[in-house]
Amino acid sequence: MAAAAAGPGERRGWLGREADTSLLAFLLGASVAALQVALDSPSELLDAPGLRGRLALALHVAGVNATLLPFSPLHPPCSQIAVRACFLGFAFGCGLLLSTSRSAWCYFGWYMCSLSLFHYSEYLVTAVNNPRSLSLDSFLLNHSFEYNLAALSSWVEFTLEKLLFPELKQITWLSTVGLLMVIFGDCLRKAAMLTAGSNFNHIVQNEKSDTHTLVTNGVYGWFRHPSYVGWFYWSIGTQVLLCNPICVVGYALASWRFFRERIEEEEITLIHFFGEEYLEYKRKVPSGLPFIKGVKVEL
Repeated sequence: MAAAAAGPGERRGWLGREADTSLLAFLLGASVAALQVALDSPSELLDAPGLRGRLALALHVAGVNATLLPFSPLHPPCSQIAVRACFLGFAFGCGLLLSTSRSAWCYFGWYMCSLSLFHYSEYLVTAVNNPRSLSLDSFLLNHSFEYNLAALSSWVEFTLEKLLFPELKQITWLSTVGLLMVIFGDCLRKAAMLTAGSNFNHIVQNEKSDTHTLVTNGVYGWFRHPSYVGWFYWSIGTQVLLCNPICVVGYALASWRFFRERIEEEEITLIHFFGEEYLEYKRKVPSGLPFIKGVKVEL
């Protein structure tokens, strides 16, 4: 998505202070996955944790909290960044543990890795790419009530179907297809963010800045809205991965409707910003989403 942005923000550290903080916190949380090496088996942590497993998790959580504690009084904003990134890293690490276990929850581990990495990378890419638009909302953890409800619904469906129809959750080829959709969708979205650079913003902009340009190269030469195309297939892919038939249909319909309305809203703004230049681009390049042509322009 194209949006207005000012010049590059102040950068401190390797990637920038916020990006460095988030990356270190994410890796710190993800280090829970290393506990399986110490215990020789992830099952001691997740399937039926014994005394060693509980003790290892307790020590890890205590160590993480002790490491994050200094951020609080010194840099409150960095503390909030670190807590969110560490939480996502912990979810990613637990997902890795599930993915490498022999548990029936193996594919849910794939899902946990996909979900946590998606949200964390949204923040990290924004921090590196367009730091002036960066905020805690860049994690997209509070995207909307509907988004959170959709995620909860997928967890409930997976759990219930796993209990009632366990064989439905063991279709390896289908989960693999879902994982490939997730990887493709997330990579396409991040490629769009990086290609757009400072023109990308999570919020549709209503005013054109001096630095706002129309991006038509790279993945924007394939689709007019590659970030939306990526998110669309990523979201559906998460449910294919979980073998959730109800949520596959629900996610597809809800995502299609959301992006149809979002694209029409955004294209009205882009036509206002760029006029004939955008109309010419619109005629040449498809939106990328099925049966969505964007805003209709009457001549």
